[in-house]
Amino acid sequence: MNSLTSSMFESIKSALTKENQASSNKIKDYLRTEVGNTYTVRLLPNIKDPSKTFLHHYSYGWNSFSTGQLITAVSPTTWNQRDPIAEERYRVLRSGTEQEKEKAKSIVRTERWLVNCYVINDPVNEENNNKIKVLRFGKQLYKIVMDAMQGEEAEELGPRIFDLSPKGVNLKIKVEKQGDYPTYVSSKFTTPKEVEGLDEDAHDKIYKNVFELESYVTVKSYDELKDLLNRHYYCNVDIEEVVKETQEAKPQAKSNVVPKKEVPTATTASASEDDALKKLLDDL
Repeated sequence: MNSLTSSMFESIKSALTKENQASSNKIKDYLRTEVGNTYTVRLLPNIKDPSKTFLHHYSYGWNSFSTGQLITAVSPTTWNQRDPIAEERYRVLRSGTEQEKEKAKSIVRTERWLVNCYVINDPVNEENNNKIKVLRFGKQLYKIVMDAMQGEEAEELGPRIFDLSPKGVNLKIKVEKQGDYPTYVSSKFTTPKEVEGLDEDAHDKIYKNVFELESYVTVKSYDELKDLLNRHYYCNVDIEEVVKETQEAKPQAKSNVVPKKEVPTATTASASEDDALKKLLDDL
């Protein structure tokens, strides 16, 4: 007897649809910046738990050598936990062949921060104005924010960078081009200014409706990351699986399928190598 009823199927389909919608909504929550524009925002604190105002994390990205699709993953080193991708990079850089070392360069490790912000002016997407968005930024904006909080400008700025009242200051994010990459070094906090159209009641509502930043970071287990590495870096998958994944994803890089019997498997660094691994990651 078929135990799958029509109501069960509809429930499964509905759950999957909601999951896809949730993923799509997460993407829409980010403030996306483009070269040649200046964005004006006011940073927002997490008043429920100030320690969660920022979310700092490390992540990896590379184009799959089996499907060509972009692979991304958050590194457990963010929370001082073991990371099979970091361990494998360390092993290759320490004792791999020149060819292996060259291939390892394809795995890009980045350091990012997340923070809520109230958008005052988005010159590209005006529909973002007067909305709460998630700002994702790197070391250049991080330096500007830290200088305002505890550096040379702390006495003048400090808590003002999170204040929606007329005493608060805006962050002007200026996106310029340096070589092939965007640069944010000309960004700065402005002098105190009122956010037009907002009263104290609106301030409270905005503060209470910031996004929970932890929900924007997908954390995979050690074994899941190891499997990701084996499948999309060392191509330890069946050819049929590669073909299927390639058909389901839009390739972003040329497929480079390596026969399973010719590729190694991700290994694990010994506990005695932990200190050396940490030092190497700090230098990357």
